[in-house]
Amino acid sequence: MIRRFNLLCLLSLAFALQVTADIKILHGPYLQNVDRDEATIVWVTDVPSVGWVEIAPDDDSHFYAEEREKIHDTKIGIKNISRLHAVTVSGLQPGTRYRYRVCAQEVVSHEGIKVNYGEIVSTDVYSKAPLSFKTNDYDKPTVSFAMVNDIHGRNDVLESMVGMCDLENTDLFLFNGDMVSISDSEEQMFGGFMDKAVELFADSVPMYYCRGNHETRGAMAPRFKEYFNQGVDELYYMFRQGPVCFVVLDCGEDKPDSDVEYYGITAYDDYRSQQAEWLKVALQSDLYKNAPFKVVVCHMPPFGGWHGERDIARKFIPLLNAASPDIYLCAHLHLYERNEAGKDGVGFPLIVNSNNTLLKAEANSNEMTICIYDLEGKEIDRMVIKK
Repeated sequence: MIRRFNLLCLLSLAFALQVTADIKILHGPYLQNVDRDEATIVWVTDVPSVGWVEIAPDDDSHFYAEEREKIHDTKIGIKNISRLHAVTVSGLQPGTRYRYRVCAQEVVSHEGIKVNYGEIVSTDVYSKAPLSFKTNDYDKPTVSFAMVNDIHGRNDVLESMVGMCDLENTDLFLFNGDMVSISDSEEQMFGGFMDKAVELFADSVPMYYCRGNHETRGAMAPRFKEYFNQGVDELYYMFRQGPVCFVVLDCGEDKPDSDVEYYGITAYDDYRSQQAEWLKVALQSDLYKNAPFKVVVCHMPPFGGWHGERDIARKFIPLLNAASPDIYLCAHLHLYERNEAGKDGVGFPLIVNSNNTLLKAEANSNEMTICIYDLEGKEIDRMVIKK
């Protein structure tokens, strides 16, 4: 009887410890789809939880001066119980900085109408300054942005490239695909590049993701949009910051959908056709037409002879030629190449950024300057586009 009592005590203690164990934020938070009136904030906890974002103006008041607005992670009117949280904060003012913290509370059990909650975790607003972000502003006179691609899990290379940027004056980063070689697990994805990006900048400087062909591979590939580009309907989209409109296209895979490497799981020919229909409308929009500069971002170039490249050339380039963008920024080839307008049937300049070069650009309403740097920080090319 005593032995049984002791065993029950141990089991009860183990259960109590499990229930009261501290919840942790494993990954994030990081910014996605920042626009002039909204921003999406994403983070991952170690246990299922409900999550919310608290927003405060960027003034002299302490974050704890008053109760801050709370925006919960909800779906169909119910707080989302998940390890992965994505909250879109809307109704914001253009060109305005906001302070924030993310919070999550463990959900120990949910049976019938009864929900048992555990501990709460949040980002620190007490011992250091709260995290913050600034909304986009179409009227901003200048914009500064950087682009990296084909990192393939090399955190040291990513850190070196970001270290060459003046983060205080960088408005946004473009991740132009193949940040990992394959997406088999959440830990592989975050360990391959995203944790490092958060450590360096992604909780306060917006990052816009253009999916590459390697992000289409692996068991996590179908879940890509749960973690990135949450604030838009598809993985192709358009946004503006200052004088530049960015058109982000999804290249899909480089081989035919029927290739044995894909085991019948892909349908990228149809996806590129779907994008072409969207592109016809997007390129006629005021968002595109009214911007002094237009930048197309796509992981794969429209040349090279592989199926995906040829499909891009067939479906996207005639539409883009008619809309006259100022530059097409791509990657994929693991080498640097710059083409002037007219080459390979492309009626505008094109840059293929290497896996070992950083692209930095600045623009006002009259001029855009694009500079390319190697891993030692040496400028290897400079392109100036004038209006």
